[in-house]
Amino acid sequence: MIPAAYAVLNLDAAAHNLQQARRCAPDAKLMAVIKANGYGHGLLRIAKALQDADAFAVARVDEGIRLRKSGITQRIAVLEGFTCADELDELVRYQLDAVVHSFTQVAIFEGRTEQDACAIWLKLDTGMNRLGFKPHEFNAVYQRLNRCSFIKEPIRLMTHLANADDKHDPATLQQISLFNDTLAAFVPGLQPSNERGIANSAGILAWPEALADWVRPGVMLYGISPFPDSTGEQLGLKPVMELHSRLIAVKSLAKGDKVGYSGTWVCEKPTTLGVAAIGYGDGYPRYAKAGTPVLVNGQRVPLIGRVSMDMITVDLETQPQAKPGDPVTLWGGGLAVEEIALCADTIPYTLVCGITQRVRIVEKSAL
Repeated sequence: MIPAAYAVLNLDAAAHNLQQARRCAPDAKLMAVIKANGYGHGLLRIAKALQDADAFAVARVDEGIRLRKSGITQRIAVLEGFTCADELDELVRYQLDAVVHSFTQVAIFEGRTEQDACAIWLKLDTGMNRLGFKPHEFNAVYQRLNRCSFIKEPIRLMTHLANADDKHDPATLQQISLFNDTLAAFVPGLQPSNERGIANSAGILAWPEALADWVRPGVMLYGISPFPDSTGEQLGLKPVMELHSRLIAVKSLAKGDKVGYSGTWVCEKPTTLGVAAIGYGDGYPRYAKAGTPVLVNGQRVPLIGRVSMDMITVDLETQPQAKPGDPVTLWGGGLAVEEIALCADTIPYTLVCGITQRVRIVEKSAL
């Protein structure tokens, strides 16, 4: 029996989205970003669906270890790198690439004497102001790392775009220029083997100047647009996740009746109310506004009242025949997760990443 709240994953859609990324960046290698449990879709499940990727990227060492233990053989980059010698030991043991972004990491490398033990990506901070070395630091850091016998050659180079989701923001072109100019001016003697990576999903889709030796598609792999003014489907992507539940109650309310915690929604007329078995305890956004669309029997109805831990309430005026047990879709089936995110003043990343453990995951082929 499928429980009240369940998510359906179309893994063929993930493979399609990977190929869309290849079409946008035909000369680049693809590093599929599957951090945060594959953006809520399941780390190992998504890695298997994206087996044609040239490499994978995760945020933390333990994610990379899980992939290696499951038999993943592609290059795996750990975007947060390592913070101590013990983590570096694990990186080496499982042959994970370290992103190097701090002087603490450089000092740890300089204290090691082994030969050709760790592959790295050296990160330049071009404006995100999060991780990475500033342009004036970059040359000296590169030279220090280049002298470390512990580091495998070649050193690969990367940066991260901060504003690429805004197609009109000049900051992205400024970041790209700063990256290229810094490497040209401050790091003499770079070879083609010093591969470079700049573009995230938004960079791949909207900024051809960001295409380099490697690209790092993330949210687009899950069929979600990185841009606030479009959906993934409008970009030729296929959504991977649908979120479903069912009605558990239908009741009649009178004009003036209040719905939900704090009575924030008041019936302006007699209302047929539906209660669906899903809430923020499942990952549905707590701050979804009244009027947020929900599909009941495939038809749109508005959310009313506050989202609670286990339930939401909807106005069934356009579904007078609805009854307990009828299907409810929170996103999917023509209702884009991007639209729900806008209604909750958030981004779709938070919705798919926020699906909780009590939501059963069902692969589409298993239905």
